[in-house]
Amino acid sequence: MKLHMSVLTILAAAVLTQTPASAAEIKVLTAGAYKQVVLALVPAFEQQTGHKVSVDNGTAGELQKRIDGGEAFDVAVISPVVVDALIDKGRIVRGSRHDLATVGVGVVVKEGTPKPDIGSVEAFKQAMLAAKSIAYIDPKSGGTTGIYIEKLMERLGIGDAVRAKAKLKMGGYVADLVVSGEAEIGLHQISEIVPVKGAVLVGPLPKEIQNITTYSAGLSTTTRSQDAAQALIKAFSSPEAAKLLKSKGMEPVT
Repeated sequence: MKLHMSVLTILAAAVLTQTPASAAEIKVLTAGAYKQVVLALVPAFEQQTGHKVSVDNGTAGELQKRIDGGEAFDVAVISPVVVDALIDKGRIVRGSRHDLATVGVGVVVKEGTPKPDIGSVEAFKQAMLAAKSIAYIDPKSGGTTGIYIEKLMERLGIGDAVRAKAKLKMGGYVADLVVSGEAEIGLHQISEIVPVKGAVLVGPLPKEIQNITTYSAGLSTTTRSQDAAQALIKAFSSPEAAKLLKSKGMEPVT
């Protein structure tokens, strides 16, 4: 309750001078890792402004294809590379990109099962070889983590061994496969491990092989609710949003 009221207070200050005379409908397309942050902030934003926000998510690659294909939206939260590419194509307003958060890759196991040693690169490699099955996002889906994990396993010299026992997920939470028992261990962005009931975060990848992903917001060039959309982006980068990010396994961009 205290956190909710605090969110209301800070968002009121963030949007007070930007609230339009009539309510707007804002469509947000967000990468999966940032979705939980959007959903946590939206209710307070709606209450303070009267605007209505709808949220849809997908992998970075999927969202890029959807936007390239002409899907309507007001705000997109994706990786900076994708946002910049969409700016160049005239789909996102140049100068509207705002870097919001960063998150690293973590290792997840099912609650009540042993935690592998991942304290060094060699220990992580041995843990991957010892696991009977490993879940991660299917690289073909365009997911940032899946693409990185596949390249990392090749770099460590265990690509074939890992692929032979991989449990690939096209989207959503990799931790779901771990909790259900379909995979012994999982690799995903930490913010997509933390919210899954029954999943335990073993820890982040060793820093030598860690992959930090940044998430950035951008404003659609075709939005009909520019002021409202910009107010929402401002709310995403507010001090209270920064506190929320930490509770979700992410770090604010400073």
